[in-house]
Order: sequence, then C-alpha cells, then structure tokens
Amino acid sequence: MKGVVVVESPAKAKTLSTFLGKDYKVIASYGHVRDLVSKRGSVDPNNHFKMLWEESARGKKQIKEIAESIKKYDNLYLATDPDREGEAISWHILEILNDKKLLKNKQIQRVVFHEITKSAVSEAFANPRELDQNLVNAYLARRVLDYLVGFSLSPILWRKMPGAKSAGRVQSVALRLIVERELEIEAFKPEEYWTLHNLFNTDKGDFLSTLISINGKKLEKLDIKTEVEAENIRSDVETKKYTVDSVEKKSVKRNPYAPFTTSTLQQDASRKLGFPAKKTMQIAQKLYEGISIEGTMTGLITYMRTDSTNLSNEALDASRKYISETFDKKYLPKNPKIYKTKTKNAQEAHEAIRPTSCSRIPESLKDALNEDELKLYELIWKRTIASQMESAVLDQVTINIQSTDKKYKFKVTGSSISFDGFLKVYGDDDKEQELRLPNIDEKTILTLKDATKNQHFTQPPAKFNEASLVKKLEELGIGRPSTYATIINVIQERKYAVIQKRAFVPENIGVLVVSFLKNFFTKYVEYSFTANLEEELDDISNGKIDWETVLNNFWKEFYTSINSAQELTVTKVIDTLENNLHDYIFKNFSGENLCPVCNKGKMHLKLSRMGAFLGCSNYPECKAMKSIEGTDAPAIGIENTAQNILGQDPNNGNDNVMLKKGPYGYYFEWENTKDPTKKKPKRLAVPKFITNVEDLNINDALTLTNLPKNLGKHPKLGKDIILCLGRFGPYVSVGGKTLKLEKSLDFLRFGLDEIYQKFKNELS
Repeated sequence: MKGVVVVESPAKAKTLSTFLGKDYKVIASYGHVRDLVSKRGSVDPNNHFKMLWEESARGKKQIKEIAESIKKYDNLYLATDPDREGEAISWHILEILNDKKLLKNKQIQRVVFHEITKSAVSEAFANPRELDQNLVNAYLARRVLDYLVGFSLSPILWRKMPGAKSAGRVQSVALRLIVERELEIEAFKPEEYWTLHNLFNTDKGDFLSTLISINGKKLEKLDIKTEVEAENIRSDVETKKYTVDSVEKKSVKRNPYAPFTTSTLQQDASRKLGFPAKKTMQIAQKLYEGISIEGTMTGLITYMRTDSTNLSNEALDASRKYISETFDKKYLPKNPKIYKTKTKNAQEAHEAIRPTSCSRIPESLKDALNEDELKLYELIWKRTIASQMESAVLDQVTINIQSTDKKYKFKVTGSSISFDGFLKVYGDDDKEQELRLPNIDEKTILTLKDATKNQHFTQPPAKFNEASLVKKLEELGIGRPSTYATIINVIQERKYAVIQKRAFVPENIGVLVVSFLKNFFTKYVEYSFTANLEEELDDISNGKIDWETVLNNFWKEFYTSINSAQELTVTKVIDTLENNLHDYIFKNFSGENLCPVCNKGKMHLKLSRMGAFLGCSNYPECKAMKSIEGTDAPAIGIENTAQNILGQDPNNGNDNVMLKKGPYGYYFEWENTKDPTKKKPKRLAVPKFITNVEDLNINDALTLTNLPKNLGKHPKLGKDIILCLGRFGPYVSVGGKTLKLEKSLDFLRFGLDEIYQKFKNELS
C-alpha cells in the first residue's frame, strides 16, 4: 500500500527508502517537532495538567512537508523509534495534523521495527498497530514532571543560591551520587596496615605466599597496624620450618556475558574504548539507522535503547551457525544460551543490542566505517557471538602452608585457563592473567627463601566515571536506557561537575547545590523516591495506573515544599550550607576560621552569580577573599584583588586594568580609580581561543581594546597593515586583502615585522 512514512532522522529515512521503493514517500521529522512552551504557565496543574505546545522552526518545516505529501496519499505510516520517545513523536505529529484537519479519510498506521533490515521492515509494514496511548501518557507524565521541577525549583535556586544554574528531577539525583562520593573521598582517613609474605623454594619452582593466620586466629586486613609489629612477626617467621598442609584443586567456570543492553554497552565502551556515553550513543544511532555499504544503506545493529538481554530466535540461530562454522565444535554449547532480565521498561526494545547479521564480521566493514564506528561495531559483534559460546574453564590450585609448630599459616592461589571458551572472542586481559603454581603434594617440605613485610594504606572509594555512574544509576533504578547519556551531559553543561582523567569531579557550585537540595528539598533527591517515580512511569506505560493520578500525587507535596522554600532567606541558606559542609568549605582553615589578612574577622561563605567564595566578616574594612580550596580567590567580579591587576591604562586616566573570570569566560575590566563606585566599568571579553590566560599582560589588554589596530605601512606596497579580530578569529587586512592568523595569544603581540615575514609570499 502506498503512503507517507514518517521517521525521526534523514539517515533512517534514506535507509528505509531503499527498502520501500518509490511507492512510499519517506520524510524525517528531525526528532520532536514540538515541545512545551519554554515559559512559566505552560503546564496547568489545576486544569488536568493541560499543556501548551509550540512547534520548533525545524518542526514547522517538516510538518509542512508532511502535510503537503499526505494530500497525495491515503496512508500515513508512523515509523518512529520503538520506545516511549518514538511513540511521543508520532503522537505529536498526529495531533498537529488533526488540528489542521488533514487526516480525514486517511488510514493511520503505526509500524515498529527493532532493526532496519529489509525483512524486519517488511514484517513491520505487514503488521501495523495503533498508536499506544499508554506509552504517550507515560511520556506526557515524564515531560510534565521534568517541567514542573525545572520551572518551580530552578527559580528558587537562582534566588536563594546565586550562581546556581538550575535543577533537574533526575540530573540532581545523579549529581548527588557524584558529590557524596567526592565528600566521602575527602573525609577518608587512610589507615596503615601490613602484610607478610614468604617466598618458598621447591625443586619444581618458587612461589610467593601470604600469611593468613597466627596461632589459629585468622588475620583480618587491619590486624597488623605498625612496622614494629610486622617486623617482629617477620623475624619470628624466618626461624620456622614449613611444609605443605594441603593442596586443593578444582575447576571453575566463567560464564559468558549477556548481550549488550544500553547500560552495559555504555559501560564497556567506556572501559574498553574510552568512549563517553554521549559518543557511544551517537555512534550506535548511526550504526542502527544505516551505513552505506557498496552503495546500499544498511542497518548494522538493532535498536540501541533497550534494557533487554534477549536475542531473537533468528539471531540465536545465526550466531550459533557462525560459531559452528568458525571454531572447533567444543566452543558451541548443545543448546542456545538464554539470558533473561526483569524488564522494567515495557516500552523499550524487546531485544538486546546485536548485529543485524552475525555473518557481517567487523573486518568486512573496514572500508565502510570510520575507526570509532568500527571499534563499537566490533565490540557489539564480539559480545553477541561470545554470549552463545561455551563457558571458559579455569583450573584453580590453592596451596596451604603451615609452620611445623603450627603457629603460622600461609596461602597462595593460582589459576590457569584450561579451556578459553567465550574468552577466545570476548575476554578481559586484566582478569585472565594466569598464575601457575608448581605441581607439589601434601607434606612436601619447603625451603624458605625470603620473608618480607609490605606496608599498605586503606584506599578511599574510587571516583565515579561514566561507566560506574551509569551502572550505579541502573542499580538504583534511576533513569532509563534512553536517558543515561543525557543525564551525564546535562551535569557537565551546567558546570556542576567536570571530567578529569576520565573521572567525575564536582565543582564547588555542584557541591553547594546538592547540599541545598538535600536540606530544603530532601524527599526529591532521595534515591528511593526518584526510583519509585520511574517505576510509576513504567506502570503508566503498561496501563496499570492513570497518569494524572501520578502527577497529582507528586504535585500536591512538591507545591507545598516550593511554597515553604519561598520564605527562606539567603542568610538561612548560607548558615545551613556552612553547617552541613563545614569540613569541605573550611578544609584549609583551623580553629575559628580566622581571617588570614586582618586576623580579626572570620571567613564566611559568600554566594554571587559569579560563584562561591569565602569573604571576611569585617568587610568592607577588610576585603580578603579566598576560594573554597583555600587559595586567593580568582577574579570573580566581586572584589578587586592586587593579584588580578595587570597594570594601568595611560590612555584611560591610569585606570587599573584587571583580568577577571565571569560565567561566560575571562574578561578585562578597567577600574575607575577616580570613582571606584562607578557602576558600569569598561569591560572587554578575552577571545575564547586564548586558553593560556595566565600569560596575558597589560599590553595584551591595551592592544585588544584598540583593535582594529594600524601596525604601519607595508614596506613595498605602501598600504596600511591593519590587525583585526572578527567573528571567525584574528586576521590582518592589507589593501582590502584579508589574511587569516592562527587563533592564539600570539596575534596580540604581532608587529609590522612579524606580519611582513609571516605573509611575505602572499604580500609580494
């Protein structure tokens, strides 16, 4: 049947067109065509949560194309993604077209497929369904919840905590995880402990063992606390004779991993490939929507937003066929391996992420994919094949050693791979390192070759990285497959946390925001509350609960909390933050947080739209400022400090020229020395491409303020050389000819000679 087919992206449209042919008009919506109006009042809780929608500029254009096309066809096929967001996009399009009265006598059909292959698409079009209103209601409920939190809580945050950006329903909870882990690390006090090891010699080889008990008492990790204790034991250990008390041998199976879900894909792509979650999902989206292979658009993987580990019967047969044809028969289990998970999200894909064709090996795609695309495809392909292979078998040997007087017991465990199984395709080198032990029997007399003691310190918990944060969110039931990458991205965009050495480090404002929310909106950043709300959204998807009931229950209590928070004073907020985060805020102070400058006032937390800092209570007599880290405060636009003054401008009344940092980056500010109270000092932004701001000096500031600057006349052409800064970067203009300069600090320091030498050929 001919018709108009609507999908989300141009790439998906292009791939689908190759399967459907000229009888179908495939149009991309470019994602959502409309969203809630971005202002207060777009959701009315007192009128059944009525929503005000507005079409995006792109949405209007795409709707116009759909509207023009639908006039020529009897059928409209909604082929958006098989999840809640995909259902919502289709719903929005239908609502708009209905409002325009364009669907009279038209047949509307929803088609869903989890892989973009000819067979999957054909089956979907042969078995269309109606729009699932339960999925749409779940989307509407989530959108309303996020809107109500954002437009109710964020203004409170802005007024009571200057410098804070905004608060999100799920992102705030994820930020709490990052912040609490950081505070746990900062509060951690390492404890010293010691371990003892004996190196034994046999005629079949040496091996190192660890002391595990003394006089029949098992040694706990922190039992030996000092070097003196350790040395006393070591000295005594050296005097003893030892025999093998027992040798334990057993085979241990390592089962293959389940096929990828969205979460496990993001975790392994981070761990093995170093990909951020956002990058992983962008590449996966491209692999799903289709890549040109020998001139034909082909979907390479199944839908990438899923929490299912299930494989279709076709995929099971295909993977088993590949294994049987490629490896020895011992690698293929008698029966397919079935992985089952309790799917929390009925609207997500019913299958794991897998290749659309197991026979399409990664090596065959080297010319079709770029390096990162190939890496991710290979990871997915290997995980899928390995999931259907036999378990690996490890031979494990434990040797227990005892002193002849039975005072000391030592132990060593080794392992070796007797059958690699699935590890042949998908292994972890760090987990499969072998430790082979000599083949010795009980009662064997051992020769003590060396006795050593080793010092250790307990370690704090590791910072969250993207993989471990996604894993934790999934464990807590917070967020869903389609949201993990967005959660991580928003936290960074709001500058609440940064990634350093692949680990999350919260910014000061992030720590303060979490403390504010925990103290004044306790319930709404609790892990269990957020997880329960996610479960309710799932229940809406399944038709188990009415979406308005969920929203009413939430709004009733949340509205009360918002009203209570309106009465908060900034002083109350600061006092609460100081008490709650005292050790974090004043970690570089001792005693009564005495001001290090005047030695009279006390340092207190200050909040401004430029950031948080510590200021003296004797202000304005004492203008001392410190950052929360304890160093002199950076230039944040609150008070001038000598460290920030670059020099004086002789052309502007000898005003002090200072370098400062604001919410949009670094800038120069001219302090009016004649009238320090002047409200609007002269300011000039430092170009974004100048990253080595610590090298900026007074001459750079004066040059920047005088642009465009005449450097002089060209020695041969006799024309002025003008140094300029445009929207695309620095350049010089010579007689109407434009020559680009590199985006660096150096451009401010170029003179006539440097320009002439740099562009000698161009200007000859």
